[in-house]
Amino acid sequence: MNIPEGDTVEMDSVLFINDDGNVITGNPIIKGAKVRATSLGEFKGDKVTVFKYKSKVRYHRKRGHRQTYTTLLINKIIKPRGHKHGT
Repeated sequence: MNIPEGDTVEMDSVLFINDDGNVITGNPIIKGAKVRATSLGEFKGDKVTVFKYKSKVRYHRKRGHRQTYTTLLINKIIKPRGHKHGT
């Protein structure tokens, strides 16, 4: 996500909220709901090796990839105003 460590980010694409059994689902998102989170840094995932091979023509390609992931600490989930429980 390219967020420096320690920075706060606010996301407004919330799909689902569960508050002790009170479920709010979006269609596709919940309008007015937000999530505030703090970045704990980035790390690289496991290496994925892609190997292409065609027999009898001496064709082979080996390529690797490591995906970068961002760890987030959820600080607060803001529910939409005036939203009824269970819908």
